[in-house]
Amino acid sequence: MTNTAPDTAAAISPRPEAQRRVLAVLVGSQILSGAGLAAGITVGALLAQDMLGSTDLAGVPSALFTAGSALAAVAVGRISQARDRRPGLAIGYLTGAVGSAGVIAAAVADSPVLLFIALFVYGAGTATNLQARYAGADLAAPAHRARAVSTVLVATTLGGVVGPNLAAPTGRLADSLGLPTLAGPFLLSGTAYALAALVLAVWLRPDPLLLARGLDLRQPTHPAATTTRRPGLIPGALTMILTQLVMVAIMTMTPVHLHDHGHGTAASGLVIGIHVGAMYLPSPLTGWLVDRYGPTVVAVAAGLTLLAAGVTAAAAPGDSVALLALALALLGLGWNLGLVSGTAMITDAVPLATRARTQGLVDVSIAIAGATGGLGSGLVVAAAGYPVLALTGGVLALAVLPAVVATASGSSR
Repeated sequence: MTNTAPDTAAAISPRPEAQRRVLAVLVGSQILSGAGLAAGITVGALLAQDMLGSTDLAGVPSALFTAGSALAAVAVGRISQARDRRPGLAIGYLTGAVGSAGVIAAAVADSPVLLFIALFVYGAGTATNLQARYAGADLAAPAHRARAVSTVLVATTLGGVVGPNLAAPTGRLADSLGLPTLAGPFLLSGTAYALAALVLAVWLRPDPLLLARGLDLRQPTHPAATTTRRPGLIPGALTMILTQLVMVAIMTMTPVHLHDHGHGTAASGLVIGIHVGAMYLPSPLTGWLVDRYGPTVVAVAAGLTLLAAGVTAAAAPGDSVALLALALALLGLGWNLGLVSGTAMITDAVPLATRARTQGLVDVSIAIAGATGGLGSGLVVAAAGYPVLALTGGVLALAVLPAVVATASGSSR
């Protein structure tokens, strides 16, 4: 359903000054946490490979990030439900900082077991970074809710660009401190996560979820709003789960596909860099589209964009970096459309009384989908090849369409 003329009440936040402050604080914390997240992931696989002397388990860090993220999503959601957003997010980032310190200790001790445990804990930072988008929507006006979510998301890009570029300087810093070079980026990760936690703990006031609950209770004309789950939960969750699964599956194997066709790490880095940019940079436009035309329309666009990405990747010659970069750009854009529209559906559908806990559980499903896509992608490529993986992923993304269309009347604003 198209939102061409939102009513005045829907376009005005109940506490606009508080919403502006919340968004400013969240943007600051997301820039920090984005740097921490990207810096650690940049060298996680290399650290495991260096410590184990083999590439066989170099993919374990990614799996551990995901597993830790899934568990942390539940914890952050439950803490936010019971104690509101500020403590939930701050504790999540502090846990990520502890994981970073554990990785450094593992590198010093040359202990793979400690490394894997620490990487699992480090995944809490990933979950918290993603959960923060919900806090941006708590006080947003319904007509501007998706734009609030996208503002928080795009802030991650700034830190995500800075983090990998500091890998070399932080490596030199680690050398000067007598630490292994590859532990250097985790010095940045730990510091960035700790600072993000501090920013939230000190300045995320008023707590957006707490204030939203208070405002909701003052509206006796709509008592069902605090207890009744509205349509949109299932299509919103399905949209984000499918887009995550498809995105991770194709993204994971694209560097391998490039390598198999004689391309070096520079080509892979370029393609993945374009992909990551497409994941986050379109967020402001996506948020506007969701607020303007409704999440159902944008969710359908996500499925079609991912199909285009899969077809392009499947048809691209192995030696064409340009076409694969285009495919990965479409893949990132499709993921962005799915995440923002799905988040808007979930936020609209779930009452404030249970919102944070439900959001945490949905993010667990997203994390599991990502892990499934990552692990399954290698098996599919080994059995049938990269083009089959890409095309299968694109077709699978179309499963979003019947789900969101079937509940369009309930999930669209």
